[in-house]
Amino acid sequence: MEFIYDIYPWIKALHIIAVIAWMAGIFYLPRLFVYHTEQVVKNSETDQMFQDMERRLIKAIMSPAMGVAWICGLIMLATGAFDFGSVWAWVKIASVVGMSAFHSWLEKRRKDFVDGTNTLTGRQYRLMNEVPTVLVILIVVSVVVRPF
Repeated sequence: MEFIYDIYPWIKALHIIAVIAWMAGIFYLPRLFVYHTEQVVKNSETDQMFQDMERRLIKAIMSPAMGVAWICGLIMLATGAFDFGSVWAWVKIASVVGMSAFHSWLEKRRKDFVDGTNTLTGRQYRLMNEVPTVLVILIVVSVVVRPF
């Protein structure tokens, strides 16, 4: 376990890098869904192009980044970096679980486009794009400010 403490700054740095990559994708994908919904004709070449972009964003960036963020976060958790007696730690954990659930929701919406069964509007995707914003605010404030 001593080895983990020696490399802790590297684990933390990798965690931050992974979170940045994950959040970039999580903010961008709903925007792609807005354009896909509002400006693309089903079964067209452009529809296929959007599906490819959305698939690659999830498979090549978002999911691997989320995995690395979770692994590094759990390693940091194992080192005692959290004070489970404080509310801020539980707010962060709940927000990260919420972000992961939102990620899964986005994956399901992508499959709706693939199946041609998307029923959400561009406005609904715009509204859903606020979910990760709220969660990021909760996460950052909880960890940095620790107001509770």
